[in-house]
Amino acid sequence: MPLPLFPSPWMTEEHRLLQHSAARFFTERWVSRAAGWRDAGVMERDSWREAGAQGLLCAAMPEEFGGSGGDFGHEAVIVMEAARANLGGFGGSVHSAIVAPYLLHHGSEAQKSRWLPALATGERVGAIAMTEPGTGSDLQAICTRARRDGDHYLISGQKTFITNGQNTDLIVIVCRTGDAPGARGLSLVVAEIDADTRGLTRRRLDKVGLKAQDTSELFFDELRVPAVNLLGEREGLAFGQLMGELPQERLIIAVQAVAMMERALDDTVAYAKQREAFGQPIWSFQNTRFVLAQAQSDVLAARALVDAAISAHLKGELDAARAALVKAWCSDLASRLTDACLQLFGGYGYMLETPIAELWADARVTRIYGGTNEIMKELASRSM
Repeated sequence: MPLPLFPSPWMTEEHRLLQHSAARFFTERWVSRAAGWRDAGVMERDSWREAGAQGLLCAAMPEEFGGSGGDFGHEAVIVMEAARANLGGFGGSVHSAIVAPYLLHHGSEAQKSRWLPALATGERVGAIAMTEPGTGSDLQAICTRARRDGDHYLISGQKTFITNGQNTDLIVIVCRTGDAPGARGLSLVVAEIDADTRGLTRRRLDKVGLKAQDTSELFFDELRVPAVNLLGEREGLAFGQLMGELPQERLIIAVQAVAMMERALDDTVAYAKQREAFGQPIWSFQNTRFVLAQAQSDVLAARALVDAAISAHLKGELDAARAALVKAWCSDLASRLTDACLQLFGGYGYMLETPIAELWADARVTRIYGGTNEIMKELASRSM
């Protein structure tokens, strides 16, 4: 087995207990069902209630709103264990560490009391509808419009690459509520989706990786949403709200990337020691050992960087520039490392029945979502 990682300085005994509990739940309850989810392109809706009952949703939300009263570290260990279990279809990080914080930080007391407990139990599944087909990482170019109609907004437009898109029934929609250009006209409006909701059409997207994740395109055709579902004291605040929450989203992606690298390395070392070629384990070849020694050093470096970023974030000291760089570096490395590991598996590495194939495919998107790595470097360069 690879050398053990250095202890994470931010982890407490409580974090470690949650880590063990999450790992056991994912391994015993979900891993055996993952192939079915991949074939279906979506996790069963009841799996969200299972996660809620296990305390794996909204771990960092206050207890008064149904959460577990933890901190970002609790969310991080859940994300790590889901990634190590190769459960790319579980959109819990978006639900708990992205959508829920928008409600907590920008919602009214009534909104928080209404929505957060339902997210914590899995009664509702959260999503954020940000990206549009023509905007990519350029949030200021968003076109989806929310037109005021009495006590409601009528929302029309199109969103794409929406995590949890099929299962979601609580959507934070980034939309244009006024005629002000660019960022000034954007607002966040929360749509509650029920069986009789009209004005929403969904299309599940077929992706290279994350096959069990119900990533979708959403079409809004005068979706009627109560005006009281606006997040914030007034319209036009969305860009600032988004900028305040995006560093945590990018750190989450880095956490996922590191955990995927750890799983890829573990699997590849084990395979190299039992797979024989020319009458001997491929571990006996110097090239194999050198490739995996390099991978071990890369994992140690990436984990140390992410641990430092988590420690800073827990203290409220992680700025947008550093979060962008951590996300970009770790996700670039994850693609290279999983590719090197897949190569050592040979033809079996290209078969989806081998976990390394799925890790390799899933790692690729970490360089794109949460803002492309090119945008991450551009953002970071502005602070230099």
